[in-house]
Amino acid sequence: MAYQAAVITVSDKGFRGERKDTSGPAICEMLAGAGYEVVHTRIVPDEKEMIKDELIRCADVLKCALVLTTGGTGFSPRDITPEATLEVVERLTPGIPEAMRAESMKITPHGCLSRGTAGIRRRSLIINLPGSEKAVRENLSAVLKPVKHGLDMLYSEGSADCGEMRGDGTEQEACQQASLCRNKEKPSVDEWIREAKKDPDASKAGMYLVHNGVVRESAKAKVRQGVQDIPPVTGMHFGYDAEKVSEAIRKAKKMEGVCYIKVWLNEGELKVGDDIMCVLIGGDTRPHTVAAFEALVGEIKTSCVTEEEVYEE
Repeated sequence: MAYQAAVITVSDKGFRGERKDTSGPAICEMLAGAGYEVVHTRIVPDEKEMIKDELIRCADVLKCALVLTTGGTGFSPRDITPEATLEVVERLTPGIPEAMRAESMKITPHGCLSRGTAGIRRRSLIINLPGSEKAVRENLSAVLKPVKHGLDMLYSEGSADCGEMRGDGTEQEACQQASLCRNKEKPSVDEWIREAKKDPDASKAGMYLVHNGVVRESAKAKVRQGVQDIPPVTGMHFGYDAEKVSEAIRKAKKMEGVCYIKVWLNEGELKVGDDIMCVLIGGDTRPHTVAAFEALVGEIKTSCVTEEEVYEE
């Protein structure tokens, strides 16, 4: 999955045009090289409220998955980027700045003086980087790979499929997107397809198939077995086993030619016409895509969900 990112340079002199910003462009270059889409950049002065406003805009309005700041992390009285960030984030991620400081300490003992912090606001990860281009490159290089892993977990609500060590000691792919979307509201299929086409494997996909299941008025027994003396359906109690769904997705991902999978399932008390599930599969050829599509949808329906129809009295 290709995530969108924003880069904010915090500098009084940069904001006034008295100093050329080299750190911000360096971050953009590194992000692009790592597969991110940088959709927003801005220079703001060392003013807490302006920094906070920009962070909130990037997270809440632009909905960037990753928001990186550069500058304002030192000991100067005007260095207040960490304080502004702490007032915006909802959950801290202390391991990220700890890793960056540890990497800096290998190069200079002054690395311990960086006060940068990091945290999560809604579905956005915000990280403070130092102000110099050299330090930015050193710090971001130290955490860029695990940050991608963290975003995969953030966007799959913690159900990322993490690899293990191979017998030869080399590490498998650190993380694959779990693909099980657990939001309560049905996602936009158009948005899913746009997202799929930004995926690193999108160039391998020759077609996408979508399944959108809904609660129907005709009972399953009437449709599948031809039983006639069943009243119309008025609703359904629907639930699913997330672990079984994730396992079904993992199995489907291993099928030949499969490039992309995304699954959403509803739950609770549903009415006729309500959406039950949405499945998107991308594959290299039609036979491979259809085979994986039928296998995954079939396994979800038969092994992963519970459906209790409610009938008209």
